[in-house]
Amino acid sequence: MSHPTASAGSEAQTRYVLRFRRADRILHGMLMASFLCLALTGLPLLFAEAPWAARMAGLFGGYGVTGFLHRTAATVLIACFTLHLARILHRLYVKKEMGLLWGPDSLVPQPKDVVQMLQHLRWFLRLGPRPLFDRYTYWEKFDYWAVFWGMGIIGTSGLMLWLPGLFAHLLPGWVFNIALVVHGEEALLAMVFIFTVHFFNGHIRPEKFPMDTVIFTGRVSLEELEQDRPAEYERLLRDGKLEEAIATPPSHRLDLAGRLVGTTAVVLGFVMVVLSLYALLAW
Repeated sequence: MSHPTASAGSEAQTRYVLRFRRADRILHGMLMASFLCLALTGLPLLFAEAPWAARMAGLFGGYGVTGFLHRTAATVLIACFTLHLARILHRLYVKKEMGLLWGPDSLVPQPKDVVQMLQHLRWFLRLGPRPLFDRYTYWEKFDYWAVFWGMGIIGTSGLMLWLPGLFAHLLPGWVFNIALVVHGEEALLAMVFIFTVHFFNGHIRPEKFPMDTVIFTGRVSLEELEQDRPAEYERLLRDGKLEEAIATPPSHRLDLAGRLVGTTAVVLGFVMVVLSLYALLAW
């Protein structure tokens, strides 16, 4: 069986598969930008007693401006989440794409994900072969559903702190003390997870280092698809849908922009993790 990928050595002849459409990339860009802003402005608010926190808030114009930027970023994140839900509902109920709920193109956790997680652990320990991943891996599904958890816990507690007068009509005062603790601790946990585990899986692990630009360009080479997600590659080939998935190569400008934005996000994330650990150890 002939390999659809052109011979290595001629980058211009490399064929690409469209993995993420423009709407998906825009929403991810909104999510990434708003989350970074929330982390950058949330840290000096959470650790306000630390000397570096005052200097960090000063870069934004003081604690008042920092709080305003934090709430603005939260609004963007809520809008992004709402738009994503609207797209999911439209695809389910209008376009009848039931594959979103189950099957290889679904982000819903399935029994095979537990099996592949165990197989992956065995592979890490050199006790078995690497599992044959399909379109979404088990850790990508975990990352996806973690956003829902975060929006429910961090988002709700944040709204309570933002609009205490409104929620005070419905809830007793002691609930706001719990909301303050929950919002800060859960947000810190989410930030550390995203800037370590998620960034490692997406960009820093050896086969992706120094940057995986697929979320920015939306495209992945056929060779990379076959290596990273052999089950998806074989499924597309078997169903005769591989040629339908072929896309134009990413432009040099788009690829460069993705690398610059991604590298900036990784560096900022690493700095914020270091600051968080320093603040926690100094507490």
